[in-house]
Amino acid sequence: MSQAPISRFPVPALDKLPQDMRERILAVQEKSGFVPNVFLALAWRPDEFRAFFAYNDALMEKDSGLTKAEREMIVVATSAANQCHYCIVSHGAILRIRAKNPLIADQIASNYRKADITPKQKAMLDFALKVAVDSQSTSAQDFKALREYGFSDDDIWDIAAIAAFFALSNRMASVAEMRPNDEFYLMGRVPK
Repeated sequence: MSQAPISRFPVPALDKLPQDMRERILAVQEKSGFVPNVFLALAWRPDEFRAFFAYNDALMEKDSGLTKAEREMIVVATSAANQCHYCIVSHGAILRIRAKNPLIADQIASNYRKADITPKQKAMLDFALKVAVDSQSTSAQDFKALREYGFSDDDIWDIAAIAAFFALSNRMASVAEMRPNDEFYLMGRVPK
């Protein structure tokens, strides 16, 4: 296990955090068996921590036309394009678990166009990548292509919002040099 710092910025002690934040972090620890470093790295700015995780939950945990695994596909593909080490590793682990597929995260992170996913999912990721790295070039043709695959306006909004939100997350994680927890590397790779 690495002893390297998890962030370039101050990381507050868990017992020094406001109660609502401490309770949230402890609940995550209870569920996963460890505290993902993103929670500790963002905790030094309590208002931003709360806003970040509220928006994350609104995007990633709701029921809609996109599955939870597809949402994670968006995060992994766009994080790879943005070269965000933390998000590729951590969301890759979540994707493997949600998709029940030990190979999918590596495939999407290295080249989603060659991944074992559907043409509809590839179209979703084409659009997500455009939003993440070249949003000003999105056009009516992009919407037409997505609608031909059956994506609704709500789905298209979700794809764009997830890509945009994680572009922010990718940039902050990179600037902070946020380190992924060692536990993420093995999650979802072998059956329990």
